[in-house]
Amino acid sequence: MTTHKRLRRFNTKDTYPEQKLDNDLCQTVVARGTMVFVRGQIGQDLETRESVAIGDPAGQAERAMANIDMLLREAGSKLEHICKITIYIVDPRYREPVYRVVGKWLKGVYPVSTGLVISALARPEWLVEIDVIAVIPDNAL
Repeated sequence: MTTHKRLRRFNTKDTYPEQKLDNDLCQTVVARGTMVFVRGQIGQDLETRESVAIGDPAGQAERAMANIDMLLREAGSKLEHICKITIYIVDPRYREPVYRVVGKWLKGVYPVSTGLVISALARPEWLVEIDVIAVIPDNAL
């Protein structure tokens, strides 16, 4: 039995053939369980609060996703229970490297996704911020 119903699955390699992306997404997620909201994560070590991968959007996305993985596990959830992901980048040229990283972490998950290009994040060295909404399935409580 699947925990969540993911409707109209697709992969970005089909939607954006001109870009080198491979993200499993869907149009709608019907989730069962307790909701988990993860604060926007950036290229920052959560223990030291030091920024990492300065000038490297893919490196910052890698750290953000590692943080998200850790925070979800601490909350009793997992990456596979992500229902919604929002990705903020400060330059449209960062889209491909950032989405490639996110796609690697979320292969086979099929969340709903929104991507935004914004003028800036809270610190000038931050190039990408990622937040997620996940659930803790009822059977995991």
